[in-house]
Amino acid sequence: MPNNSRVLLQFVLAVLVTTLVGSILQTQYNLAQLQALGAPMPIDVRVETTCLDVLGFSPVFAILVLLGFACALPMAAWLSKKVPDARWMLFALAGALAIFLGLTLVNAVLPMPTFIGANRSFVGTLGLMASGSVGALFFAVRCRTAT
Repeated sequence: MPNNSRVLLQFVLAVLVTTLVGSILQTQYNLAQLQALGAPMPIDVRVETTCLDVLGFSPVFAILVLLGFACALPMAAWLSKKVPDARWMLFALAGALAIFLGLTLVNAVLPMPTFIGANRSFVGTLGLMASGSVGALFFAVRCRTAT
């Protein structure tokens, strides 16, 4: 596979990894909040809700991730050539910041108070940012020689 095609494939996979991790995190965070209010949360409800959110929420989150990664990952690749010893940190930070900036922009533009439930708390926001780091690190590992 040509180098550009390989990088594009890894980019798409990184977006999918981040989207899946972020979607699952978002669902479990919301269910934990409901459980804290006293709602019963058996495992079958958790699994079913997670599957529904992967199908329903993931496409929306994927757009946010795609746009954020389109800016952040090339920048991390460029910076990692300048500072190769910081490659992993640069990609992890780029992924986290891509999600944070995307969430900030979406929340500023949409009329509702907070578009993504997990983004209503510091811990939830950190979790979503961590999903960005996971995807960006996936990309960095998979494209070690290509970027």
